[in-house]
Amino acid sequence: MDGMRLGYACVNTQLPSSARTLRLANVTPARLRELIAENLDALEAILDWNARNGIRVFRLTSNLIPFASHPANTLAWWDEFAPRLAELGRLMDGVSVSTHPGQYTVLSSTRPEVVEAAVRELEYHDRLLAAFGLDASHKIVLHAGSGAGADDRFARGFGLLSQGAAARLVLENDERRPLDDVLALAGRLGVSVVFDAFHHELAPSFPGASVRELVLLAGETWGDGDGRQEVHFSTQEPGKRPGAHAETLDLDAFARFADEVGDLPLDCVIEVKDKEQSVLRAREVLGAHAR
Repeated sequence: MDGMRLGYACVNTQLPSSARTLRLANVTPARLRELIAENLDALEAILDWNARNGIRVFRLTSNLIPFASHPANTLAWWDEFAPRLAELGRLMDGVSVSTHPGQYTVLSSTRPEVVEAAVRELEYHDRLLAAFGLDASHKIVLHAGSGAGADDRFARGFGLLSQGAAARLVLENDERRPLDDVLALAGRLGVSVVFDAFHHELAPSFPGASVRELVLLAGETWGDGDGRQEVHFSTQEPGKRPGAHAETLDLDAFARFADEVGDLPLDCVIEVKDKEQSVLRAREVLGAHAR
């Protein structure tokens, strides 16, 4: 099996956005259909670019279908656009595709309405991936949430998910929940864990363990049906709040990361603002380390 593959999230800086949306007050079925068609065309251009450049790891934007989990969108878009979605799904053959719902998708919230909205959002992500013909190895990455009782609340929220959404859900460590905490919750739920190198620096655990050891530890949560293990790499943007992703790739930091885990069969999403441009630079670094 080949070593680490590199990809990026949602936006190609050289191409139109696949996340065009509108204000809630202006939502109509006709306008939603128009935007969905435009976003799917933009996604096709991104997938074509990725294929030409040998990029086989990609995160879809949550906004591909505008207001998909909101009551304002009453379209059966998965039926109306079924042929187009299937066509795009064929362009994803051999690509590891994931999604990552935003910060307001909080399955561990103390507010029932927030949990209900999170469940709707996660079901949308599952329906979207399924509409492309993608199996459960294509994941939905989510943060666990924090605070007293968060794990019990998350477990209850997880229990509300359909079998399809639950099978895709994976947890990621973040600046509030270190890897050891997330591994414990993931073990309780039977889900996989994405190791985020930047978040681990902000909220470390397992003192003395190397990055390679931590990646391998997270890898133990990935089963045969889960596809290739996903990891995230980014660094701090100077002068911004702690946790703000850098504008572009820190080549030295990535070289150190590649030294540790570049030979492993990983799918690495590089989370920087210049997206595909940094992936191309990272691939050069990775290639130099492989020689």
